[in-house]
Amino acid sequence: MSGAPDNVEVLLGQSYYLRFDPKLWAAQQPYPPLGTLYAASYLRERGHQVGLFDAMLAESEAEWDQALAQTRPKIAVLYEDNFNYLSKMCLLRMREAAFSMTRMARERGCTVVVAGSDATDHAQAYLDAGANYVLIGEGEETLGDLLDVLLHDASTPLQDILGLAYARDGQLQVNARRPDLKDLDALPFPAWDLVDIDRYRAIWQTHHRYYSMNVATSRGCPYHCNWCAKPIWGQRYHVRSAANVAEEVAWLKRTFNPDHIWFVDDIFGLIPGWVEDFADEIEARDARLPFKSLQRADLILKGNTIDALRRAGAQRVWVGAESGSQKILDAMDKGTRVEDIYATAQRLHAAGIQVGFFLQFGYPGETREDLERTLNMVRDCHPDDIGMSVSYPLRARASTPPSSTSSAANRTGKTPRTWPCCTTARSARRFTAGSTACCTANSAHSAPATNCALAIHPRADGCGCTPRSCAAKSRCRFSNWNWSAARGRRAKAW
Repeated sequence: MSGAPDNVEVLLGQSYYLRFDPKLWAAQQPYPPLGTLYAASYLRERGHQVGLFDAMLAESEAEWDQALAQTRPKIAVLYEDNFNYLSKMCLLRMREAAFSMTRMARERGCTVVVAGSDATDHAQAYLDAGANYVLIGEGEETLGDLLDVLLHDASTPLQDILGLAYARDGQLQVNARRPDLKDLDALPFPAWDLVDIDRYRAIWQTHHRYYSMNVATSRGCPYHCNWCAKPIWGQRYHVRSAANVAEEVAWLKRTFNPDHIWFVDDIFGLIPGWVEDFADEIEARDARLPFKSLQRADLILKGNTIDALRRAGAQRVWVGAESGSQKILDAMDKGTRVEDIYATAQRLHAAGIQVGFFLQFGYPGETREDLERTLNMVRDCHPDDIGMSVSYPLRARASTPPSSTSSAANRTGKTPRTWPCCTTARSARRFTAGSTACCTANSAHSAPATNCALAIHPRADGCGCTPRSCAAKSRCRFSNWNWSAARGRRAKAW
């Protein structure tokens, strides 16, 4: 447990346990929950005494129960890290952990507040699990207003607190959504003093021989990639000033002396001229540190962005390349061109900056020719690292709100808006409802596949198949690549 003195008013935690994610546990690249740390510093600024339970390095929910016993808080807040794609995956195991932590807190007499992508999408489920309140969307101001009522007897009626969900007379009450914060510079820096820095540093140094810390420069993304769900910020985008970010980096360098920074933004430096300003501010403060970030292939080519990245300390820039086929990029509503990806890789390498490619396979409509174009792009561009994910359909119910729990987007942790019947994690928007015959990882066709909106099995007679026993899989246009090139891996879940 980190940063939790005895007898705090509010104990903040989150339900992402690295130990419960075998793949990421093996990688041993943990980052503290930045979103939770922002909430902690914001509550402090409003006069609340807070402690932190950091589940990232905890063994199990039992440590949360120990923290509750030690700190005896009045309010227990599960505030997920909306900046970390691991948290945004909302794996079922982590939801179960959140429910278990909620029950533990209630048993110790705490009022329980929950915030995060999954809770925003499934407020009723969290209330049913015992939570008293759910924060919808961005949570700092809503949490502050709620705690003023719960702890300081503020006169604001619950129904007037924007962005709040709760049960009233046995019915779900969801108040009007709160507008997003626009002046991000007004927020205090994350409460890093609550984090066990020495423990994080030791893990990084032991496994990677350097220590990395995380920084957020912005919130949200205005683009429309149709496989991406955005329950917190939607299409909205707000960014801190370059000077404010550079000041935080300089403070981290002076205080903790990290070897590396991960800028966690969906898009780093989207505003024209921002990266150039950031490089100037970093140089003025002698705050240069190696960093990794994520950029769009089209934006990075504009102006002096690449040279500014070099000046600021960019070590590796990740690009959402996704596919070497323009047809597939257009189908994704990606808004980028294949030639931009090639040019970005070439110019970054020329500037001495490493390149990472995020790639998708199995996108609906992808053919062998499209796949070969992606492979050729990788061969031609020589990225220094790649991250791959596979698209596959998910089952959805018409009564279920958009879900962020059953994501097939294993790389990004982002999930689509869900439709009745067949949908995919990468392209839900492109298909319409209209069938009860759905291919999923756990069910078979029950009616002719021609009724299926996704038409995974283009057969007139239906097939009554399951993924493990489909006699017609060689004719299944969605799973051709999955079965032939990825047999035995998660891809075959369709």
